[in-house]
Amino acid sequence: MAKKAKKQTARGRKQDRARVAGGQKYEVSYEAKKTRRSASAVKKTVKKVGNSRKKVESGLGRAKKKN
Repeated sequence: MAKKAKKQTARGRKQDRARVAGGQKYEVSYEAKKTRRSASAVKKTVKKVGNSRKKVESGLGRAKKKN
């Protein structure tokens, strides 16, 4: 009798969206375009405050509003 495959969760994807990979050109350019800042400013901010998207956006001067 074959074993059932585990159901795949979206947990990893959600955690990945909450972070900015400073070494990934696509993510840096996306965040730069979104916040209207330069890519180097985004990289510096990631290095300074960490890779949490909320911290990076607030560090770049774009505070996210709470719903």
